[in-house]
Amino acid sequence: MSELISRPRFLVALVVASAAAVVVLANAHLVYVAFLSQPDCVGHMKDASHQPGTYRAANSSC
Repeated sequence: MSELISRPRFLVALVVASAAAVVVLANAHLVYVAFLSQPDCVGHMKDASHQPGTYRAANSSC
């Protein structure tokens, strides 16, 4: 009888552990891709424009 009770518990624990592993690996991949895809310096307007709808970087990182 204990075999019937412990087997479903084992399967549930296995499913929960697998789901947790998938979540952890997905988050690790997200962080890896975020660091890997840092954009290079891109050109932007250096002078302030007073026209509406025109934006520029607050501080240049180049």
